[in-house]
Amino acid sequence: MKPFAYVRATTLREAADAYAAHPGSRYLGGGTNLVDLMKLGVENPAALVDVSRLPLEEITELPDGALRVGATVRNSDLAAHPRVRTHYPLLSQALLSGASGQLRNVATTGGNLLQRTRCGYFQDPSKPCNKREPGSGCGARDGIHRDHAVLGHSEHCIATHPSDMAVALAALDAEVELYGESGTTRTVAATEFHRLPGDRPEQDTVVRPGEIITAVLLPAPAPGAVSLYRKARERASYAFALASVAVVLELDDGRVRRVALAFGGLAHRPWRATTAEARLTGAAPQPDTVRAAVDAELAAARPLRDNAYKIPLARNLACDAIATLAGAP
Repeated sequence: MKPFAYVRATTLREAADAYAAHPGSRYLGGGTNLVDLMKLGVENPAALVDVSRLPLEEITELPDGALRVGATVRNSDLAAHPRVRTHYPLLSQALLSGASGQLRNVATTGGNLLQRTRCGYFQDPSKPCNKREPGSGCGARDGIHRDHAVLGHSEHCIATHPSDMAVALAALDAEVELYGESGTTRTVAATEFHRLPGDRPEQDTVVRPGEIITAVLLPAPAPGAVSLYRKARERASYAFALASVAVVLELDDGRVRRVALAFGGLAHRPWRATTAEARLTGAAPQPDTVRAAVDAELAAARPLRDNAYKIPLARNLACDAIATLAGAP
């Protein structure tokens, strides 16, 4: 095992300073992904800066009705929170569909957002992977890619992002709060937090070196809005999405006042379906109308040899979720 330093931070300033003092360090929350990658030899940090004891474990209702979720809130606690279950049910559903109960008891909100792809080529240092070793090639393109991206991929990377929670946050128009080494704080829209691969697939997110996720901000729920998360996977539990969908729907006199639709399992990041949303806004959510809108979104897909099945799978998930929310029998 490669030796590494360990620093337990008690304040954000301590954590940022420790990160800066140890080039090549990583922040450690629950460790449910990072420690696995260290065991595989994919991650070899010079130091682990433990942020699990920072005072970021609260879920707080803000004066405007929004909800602030601290970065170290455990996935199980967030899924079970009464306000989340009542006002953001798709978020609770997404969290409960991910991992196992034991992992959800350890995994954190911030760590969930920062988890890395489960692509087998990324996780195997003996295989070529531009995300793990830029310039080495993408073994999945001509190899095993049944679970890989159909939207937004590039010649350099076809990996998908594994988080269920992140898909729900994209549909909820959430924001991610970040604390930087200089002591400044900034927020990033959840829809912009993760990157498409382009020619820099090794860069998963827009997080700058040394920044720490401090919270996720959920906007106040709109009156009358309903939401749902649906996921297709190869077994009933403890499996990543082949495709998933998060939907927030507001109806007014039988027509769509507003809809937010995000796909998971199809791209390098949660895919916000803005084309479908635009086509559905103002329309009655009839099956043919919904299908045409979703097909317009998925027309941009570029499936590979073995993963074209994801397109009808995602279409059916989205159409069924919207029909359910619209009150279809």
